[in-house]
Amino acid sequence: MSNSFIPVSAPLLDGNEKKYLLECIHSGWISSEGPFVQRLEEAWADRVGRKFGICVSNGSVALDLAMKALNLSPGDEVILPTFTIISCAAAIVRAGAAPVVVDCNPATWNIDVNQVAERITPRTRAIMVVHVYGLPVDMAPILDLADHHGLKIIEDAAEAHGQTYRGQPCGSFGDISTFSFYANKLITTGEGGMILTNDPALADRLRSMRNLCFQKEAKRYVHEELGWNFRMSNVQAALGVAQLERLEEFVVKKRELGRRYTELLRNVVDLQLPVSSTPYADNIYWVYGVVLKDHVPFTANEIMARLACLGVETRPFFWPMHEQPVLRKLRFFDNISCPVAERIARRGFYIPSGLGVNEATVREVVARIRTLLH
Repeated sequence: MSNSFIPVSAPLLDGNEKKYLLECIHSGWISSEGPFVQRLEEAWADRVGRKFGICVSNGSVALDLAMKALNLSPGDEVILPTFTIISCAAAIVRAGAAPVVVDCNPATWNIDVNQVAERITPRTRAIMVVHVYGLPVDMAPILDLADHHGLKIIEDAAEAHGQTYRGQPCGSFGDISTFSFYANKLITTGEGGMILTNDPALADRLRSMRNLCFQKEAKRYVHEELGWNFRMSNVQAALGVAQLERLEEFVVKKRELGRRYTELLRNVVDLQLPVSSTPYADNIYWVYGVVLKDHVPFTANEIMARLACLGVETRPFFWPMHEQPVLRKLRFFDNISCPVAERIARRGFYIPSGLGVNEATVREVVARIRTLLH
């Protein structure tokens, strides 16, 4: 068996990417003022079913701007899953609010919607929904709670490009939605992100905040509010436009990749495999994650190290927000326990599942896993 290195993720850039990048270079439009930025904003908003798209420099700052736009006050609370990336909690904290975590569903790894209601208090102002690893959150109960309690919804769809919930595109729910276009996403601009909303006033505010809060030309350098330089360049947007042209193709490829891994790993008794579908969506397998079952006498870190020695790159699962040292130092999450997230964080990891993975690579990865597990 070959010991060639297999990366955990590699993008596909064999469409119109080169053509559009050369157009940027030949025209001289390489900054955020170039036409591909508006093209990507309009095309992505149309694809998701939103009225307004605002390109930004990455998915994390998309969350920062989304939270800032809610005008939260000290003592306000925002509910989010504990099983997610640090960007989600960081955006809440930087906005001056307190993150309140909810454990995840043991099958889908998304926020456990049955636990959200008990976390709502008179100080709750919003719910941050995060679609994790390829399956969407069950949105109907969340939307009902938000409507009943008058709460805002921020939908983090960074990992849900092309995914739907009961036929409606992920990224179309709630007051604000965000996407990441990092290199491991279905659609990439290298770095980059997008904020979407249906509120024209909110869209104008978000555009202003991402662009240093410049005013009209006569008072351009007179600032009434502090903003950020969170702009996306025309070069990045050109990549995104080319990638978006192939989204449906990429979705099909991801689902086929997940199906093949499941077929080949189904009888590996040491692994919990990802759920292929729920009543509201089929898995898009943004990444193919697995969890070591409780009888396995070692952790995810140990098998990841062994797979690395065999030339297979992997990544650990998210570390829960309520166990993050930086957030504990800020005195959040005292006496909080989320046993499902704690378990899968220690026993879960994902294997090579980027768009560059082919059938031969899948078989090679599975063969190397089988040398370590039963």
